[in-house]
Amino acid sequence: MRLAHKENKGRFVASIIISVCIFLVFAGALVKIQIIDGNAHATQGALATDTSEVKATRGQILDRNGTVLVGNRQGNDVVFDAAKFPSRSEQEERNKIIQALISLFEDNNAEWNDDLPIIITSDGKYAFAQDRDKDIEKLKSRDMLHLNKYATADDCMAELTEMYSLGDYSPESARKIASVCYGMKANAFNTANPYVFARDVSDEIVSVIKEKSSVFKGVDAEIVTYREYMDGTIAPHILGITGVISAEEYAELKNDGYDMDDIIGKTGIEKTFEKELKGTNGKKTVSTDNDGKQTVRLEGLKNGDNIVLTIDANLQKVAQDSLKAKCDELKTANSGGGAVVAMNCKTGEVLAIASYPSYDLTTYYDDYSKLAADNNSPLYNRALLSTYAPGSTAKVSTAIGCLEEGIINESSTRRCNYYYPFLGHRFVCQINHANRTLTVRTALQDSCNSFFYYYGGEKLGIEKMNMYRELLGLGQPTGIELGENTGVLDSPSYRASLGQTWQPGFSLQSAIGQAGNLFTPLQLCNYVSTVANGGTRYSVHIVKSILSADNSTTVLSKDPEVVTETGFKKKNIDLVKQGMRLVVTNGTCRKTFGKLDFPVACKTGTSQVDKVIGGVKSTYTNGFNISFAPYDDPEIAVAVVCEGAQSGGSVAPVACDIYNYYFKNMTSSEEDDEKEEDKEIENNTNLLG
Repeated sequence: MRLAHKENKGRFVASIIISVCIFLVFAGALVKIQIIDGNAHATQGALATDTSEVKATRGQILDRNGTVLVGNRQGNDVVFDAAKFPSRSEQEERNKIIQALISLFEDNNAEWNDDLPIIITSDGKYAFAQDRDKDIEKLKSRDMLHLNKYATADDCMAELTEMYSLGDYSPESARKIASVCYGMKANAFNTANPYVFARDVSDEIVSVIKEKSSVFKGVDAEIVTYREYMDGTIAPHILGITGVISAEEYAELKNDGYDMDDIIGKTGIEKTFEKELKGTNGKKTVSTDNDGKQTVRLEGLKNGDNIVLTIDANLQKVAQDSLKAKCDELKTANSGGGAVVAMNCKTGEVLAIASYPSYDLTTYYDDYSKLAADNNSPLYNRALLSTYAPGSTAKVSTAIGCLEEGIINESSTRRCNYYYPFLGHRFVCQINHANRTLTVRTALQDSCNSFFYYYGGEKLGIEKMNMYRELLGLGQPTGIELGENTGVLDSPSYRASLGQTWQPGFSLQSAIGQAGNLFTPLQLCNYVSTVANGGTRYSVHIVKSILSADNSTTVLSKDPEVVTETGFKKKNIDLVKQGMRLVVTNGTCRKTFGKLDFPVACKTGTSQVDKVIGGVKSTYTNGFNISFAPYDDPEIAVAVVCEGAQSGGSVAPVACDIYNYYFKNMTSSEEDDEKEEDKEIENNTNLLG
């Protein structure tokens, strides 16, 4: 009996302890909820929140002096908000809104995004638009209309008409409404992904849409940024263009934070530095309490970085204008255009780089069809992508190779007899050299083929010749941040890759810049720059630095990068440079460069090109000029190429204009900057005691 009493007492005590513990747990939770977290819960219960994405502002592109070449301006996009726009089940209401919106735009002569690859012909029939094969294929695809490949434009419109309840509309109206509905489907229109009906819309149209919000249900305007150019004609091939992301680009970039309506870089710097320029989108959360007070929180937004280029905007314009004037002056049936590159000899920085013919970035999309159809290829960047047989400009490399190998020296001579006999063939020289005895300097001055046939083609040989050309950067990547053509350094192995046999005479032709050698204007400029500075080949660069959006932080700074120290003997480089100086003092460029206030050294060249026009073969020449200045302490090198020019001397005025601007404007300003820096350092030193 006593044992049972003890057991009951123990159970009672245990029950009390358990009850107390449970009470304490609930009491603690209640204290936490009502006292510790009370304010947070009260606020949470009283708040309405709205979260939206905030697009990062695209970074700017500036020249070396901080001049904004590509910036941003604000504009309006008209968009459909899926949360308010009629749903797919309310197609007829959708159609009415879309038709009213299209009418509004057409009444104001404004464009909207009409991407349907179907047109209505002059006889009122449907047809596929020309040159839209990819778009037509997508239209018929399984994800869109799910039609056979052989489906006609009529078949596609019949499917669209049924799909979007357009039977009561005229063919013209049905096609327009179908285009918008198709665009919504193609761009996965939903609450998380608004549909952009039109871009860069006027404030007047936006006002009408807002005033008639009951008519344009679910249609809204967003303030967005658009690219703005200081001058759309300045360096368009370098800066590049932006455009709406394509389906292929979106598939590749969607995991990197891109939306289906994003604007991305398509060419040039805009494309190469897309990641840096884009920035990171953020999220804006607007919280509203019971009293209507709003709190805005912005998270994760990082505007794009700014890209600072090495080019000088004013020098770039001088180069472009001079190149255009020269190409227009030379214009014949065989002339297509040209290119010019100016580079700092001591750093590898590109100061100006132009290709002609060219285009205007501000009207690129309006002019695209015309530009794409132009036989002279204005969209093509000749400075980086076109390759040319360099003609006699290659003799500089041949001379260096012969001197470095000890085949010739300062006193070596060769008598020119107009032609050079080799294995039963006659290789022609220039008639004005006949019966002259030449040294390496005068051979460069007069561009004697015979001299270089013998010492370069026969004595030096193709393997050693190419070794020195590689050191000088010919046929090699320059390192520039943009896409470039690496050209061709002709050789037995290259010919074998084409299924051809190397002939002995090819070495002679290569020695004077013919045979199969093909180099870009940029390579020619890097080549003469390496000679000018005494044998240091720098990696070419056109980006000087990358700055944060507010310019407060340097994200990346490009310092001069040495690719190769050639190790050429100073006396050999000096001999070659003396020969190039003679081209100016005694040779074909004395009238052009001789009038400048500072000494220039150069080498000219021409190369023959066979061209077939209308089934008729014709031969014309390209003109080249590579130069540097000042002769005693080179700062800048320039390479000019003009298609259809009869001589390298005739294109020298382009380089002359660049030198004139550079030495009258840029050097003085840079010296002033250095003085300011020295003064600031001195002041800081004095302050430090």
